Order: sequence, then structure tokens, then C-alpha cells
Amino acid sequence: MKHPFLKKPDWIKIKFSEKDINKVKKIKSIIKKNKLHSVCEEASCPNIIECFSKKQVTFIILGNICTRNCLYCNVINGRPLIIDNNEALNLANTIYKMKLKYVVITSVNRDDLHDGGAKQFSTCIKLIRKKNPNIKIEILVPDFKNCIHKALKIIKKTLPDVFNHNIETVERLFKIIRPSGNYQKSLILLNQFKKNFPNIITKSGLMLGFGETNEELFNTLHDLKFNGVDIITIGQYLQPTKKHIAVKKYISTLEFNEIRKKAINMGFKTVVCGPFVRSSYNAQDYFC
Repeated sequence: MKHPFLKKPDWIKIKFSEKDINKVKKIKSIIKKNKLHSVCEEASCPNIIECFSKKQVTFIILGNICTRNCLYCNVINGRPLIIDNNEALNLANTIYKMKLKYVVITSVNRDDLHDGGAKQFSTCIKLIRKKNPNIKIEILVPDFKNCIHKALKIIKKTLPDVFNHNIETVERLFKIIRPSGNYQKSLILLNQFKKNFPNIITKSGLMLGFGETNEELFNTLHDLKFNGVDIITIGQYLQPTKKHIAVKKYISTLEFNEIRKKAINMGFKTVVCGPFVRSSYNAQDYFC
């Protein structure tokens, strides 16, 4: 089903230079040469030019084909390929060559795997730290559907510096835009990680513009705070193609500022909030 585009307001504009484009091409070339993937490319992130020009990359592991079909996401969905045995080593070597001080590792959903892909996250962390001992690692994980306990037991062996799982939207809309996910299970994942590893920073993110109310938004923020989340990122949903769910509202910069103030007052350690904010947008600025 095709969804009509809502006209974008003036503040939804991204400026870039020819120099920035050349830097982006270089990063894309490095990623492709090493047989890796980035969420920046796969999910059509609006910040790709800015982030790549600053050598900030969010790598996707476990391939680039997702087993789910969320209505907001531009990542390819279907039957995933067999896991590349060289993926983790290629990733560690690439990060070393790029001289990254901070890296975000995410993955497609792999509901076909008994551990949801946790072992591959663990392997990647282990090899990255071996090659880059001073690096800080943030993992942005799926919900580990039906295997949360097993996944956390595996990740326990190689803990990241930041554990991130995005809730993405409010409870009422969750099943509409994330039909294979579960709002409560996402909260349980965040809660269980924080209980088991209280000294590790926890993080989650939302996108606005799906038709949520302010009351629903702040109820969701309360749920996240209650379940141990330290850092929140909140951005504007941008419809990738006509087949994706339509934007119901564009949130103004003023509204984002008000949301940020209220979220800070709720007790979150860090709140990153704005039209182009995404889960790993400028993530290293807060830890390096």
C-alpha cells in the first residue's frame, strides 16, 4: 500500500558541500571493500553526509537483510543469508584502519537464529577490543525475540560501553509500525540488562510523527526511565518511500526543545532531541 507524502517544512533541510560528498564516497568505498554494511546507507539515514564526513559510522552486522518488515524502516527484508564467518574480523580490522575512537554496532533482526544474533555481537566486541583496546563500543541491539535471557548471558562475556535498544514509538502504535515486535518485551530487555549490569550505560530512542500524542510520548519516556534507561534520543520520522507509513506530523524545533526539557526533568542523564536526531547521531560526542 502506498502512503502519500506530507509536505516537508522549511526546517527539514540538509546542507552539504562537495568536500563532504567526497569524504562520504571514501567511507562508502572502505565499507564496500571490506564486505561490510552500515545502517547509514541501508536505512537511508538523513545524516549520512554529516556523519561520514566526520568518520562516524554505525555498522550493521549479521548481513543486511532483516527478517522483519517494520513500516518505518528502509532496510531490506526477506530471507537472510548465511552469516559471513569473516564479518567480525573484517569489522575489527576496518575500525582499526579507520582509527575510530568510538563505534556503534547494530544489526538487522535475525529471528531465524536461536540467540537472535547475540553470539555475533559478542564475537565482534571481542575482536574489536583485541585490535583496538582503547575504543569505546556501543551496541544497538534488536529485541532478541523469545531469547532475551540467552542473549544477555552471551553478551555478559563481552560487555559494551553502551547498551542501546530502540523502543521507536509509543505503546498504542507499536504493533502498527513494528508488527513483529512487542512493546513490553523491549522494556523487559532494557530492564534486565540494567539489573544485570548496572554500571553499563543504557540507551533507547524514539521517532516522532507517527500520530502519537504528547501524553503517550511522556508515558513512554516514563516507562523507559522506570526500566533503567540512562540516555534518550528523540528525532523526527521521515518517510523513506511511498510504501512506508506516512508522516502524520512534523515536529518543530521549538517542540523538540520543550520535549528535551521535560525529559531532562524526568531524570535522564542525557537527552538528544531534534528533527534529524537518530539513535547513534553524534554518539561519540558524549563519551569521547
